[in-house]
Amino acid sequence: MLINFSALAHVAERLASLEVLLALLVGVVGGIIIGALPGLSATMGVALLIPLTFGMDPVAGLTMLTAIYTSAVYGGSISAILIHTPGTPASAATALDGYQMTLQGKGLKALGVSTISSMIGGLLSAFALLLLAPPLALISLKFNAPEYFLMAVFGLTVIASLAQDSMIKGLASGCFGLLVGTVGVDIMTGFPRYTFGFSALEGGISLVPAMIGLFSLSQVMIQVEKMHEKGELVIGELKGSVLLTWQEFKSIWNTIWRSSIIGILIGILPGAGGDIASWVSYNEAKRFSKTPEKFGTGHMEGIAASEASNNAVTGGAIIPLLTLGIPGSATTAVLLGGLLIQGLLPGHELFEKHANITYAVIVGFIIANILMGLVGLAIARYVVKVSTIPSGILAPIIVVLSVVGSYAINNSMFDVYIMVVFGFIGYFMRKTGYVTAAVVLAMILGSMAEQGFRQSLVLSKGNMLAYYFSRPISIVIMVLIVLGLLSPILMKKWQNKSGIQTAATSDDN
Repeated sequence: MLINFSALAHVAERLASLEVLLALLVGVVGGIIIGALPGLSATMGVALLIPLTFGMDPVAGLTMLTAIYTSAVYGGSISAILIHTPGTPASAATALDGYQMTLQGKGLKALGVSTISSMIGGLLSAFALLLLAPPLALISLKFNAPEYFLMAVFGLTVIASLAQDSMIKGLASGCFGLLVGTVGVDIMTGFPRYTFGFSALEGGISLVPAMIGLFSLSQVMIQVEKMHEKGELVIGELKGSVLLTWQEFKSIWNTIWRSSIIGILIGILPGAGGDIASWVSYNEAKRFSKTPEKFGTGHMEGIAASEASNNAVTGGAIIPLLTLGIPGSATTAVLLGGLLIQGLLPGHELFEKHANITYAVIVGFIIANILMGLVGLAIARYVVKVSTIPSGILAPIIVVLSVVGSYAINNSMFDVYIMVVFGFIGYFMRKTGYVTAAVVLAMILGSMAEQGFRQSLVLSKGNMLAYYFSRPISIVIMVLIVLGLLSPILMKKWQNKSGIQTAATSDDN
């Protein structure tokens, strides 16, 4: 399946509406602000604003969510550079050279490097999404029940990558998500399961309120708990120009494109995330640099490597999401919920039946990255002030948005109660090292796995193993599952060999 040029011809018409343009602006500005707030993340931002997309046009809603995703990743660099506090884990490597430049009075120049590198990395990944997603979606045409079951299992192997600290806790989180996903009416028999007499549970645990609770409300609890620990934040002096000279841009161009390719490839790998990409790219930039001794002392190449790669991850992570329904990161796992709310299922239908929507969203993602660069250059010196907003002011605002968003989906107070319950569950999970992203992933993919497995049992006529091994695509997916389970071990060995340091939490990829 090549690019559907007839659908692309209608993209301008879909994107030219006032609703889409406002959604783009809200997504970009909102994402930058969310990213610049230490402790918040792209995952939380997307989860919090998904309810707003429920009544929106699909193009406007999904474009806003993808704009929040890429802009929040970039926004994390602002606080990393100016106050040495990465807004998101993906910006941890940026803080090494960025804050040193700020101490040298070059904070605005560091912001310029970050903004331009993030924009180019995001743009290259968006074009990769446009070119690679349609051919990959063709594979899903050959899928039947066994392939859907195995793809769901493959998606669940992302948990192995998300659970960086403890595989046991990651698997336990996934099992909890699978159990939550069984609540409701049985998909084959129509019999209620685990509803305990509550008719509201017959439709299952509502995904969006659960996500808001796990990511947003739990984060508020953690932020409030840390209020007394925070000292006064000192913003470095901002002097000079945020724009780069041609010579400065030429000096970092090779680093930008190399890091962008690394980011795209790592983004496609399920569960790897922007934090790993930024450290890998930082390490490679240092290895290829003519002046490696300058890294960590305020070197523009270090900022360019980290920021180009972590924004390139965004488009790469969306590729398996749209084509196979496999999220490439925790944020795309939440984005999958946004797709399902709009009645859109990943796979070939997105590029055939819903091609007008899909291509409009992809082109909107390209525009979002350009707009992110322009807005970032214009407001970077001011948006860092947001980083100093006290948690006592920010927390109530997020709580109100969480309650309103949960209620608005079905106009149901029961969903608000679900959000609160999952907020407490998420808080205790994060305090004890369990993985909230794994719960959401398992909730989404659990029903797909169950349906595919039970249909396979019927189709195999009692010889399930022979049935699976008689299907070439099933064999390929089984190999991918094995590689997915081994990837955390291989990635850790690679990191140790390369001397890469990772300092990120899995929930905020």
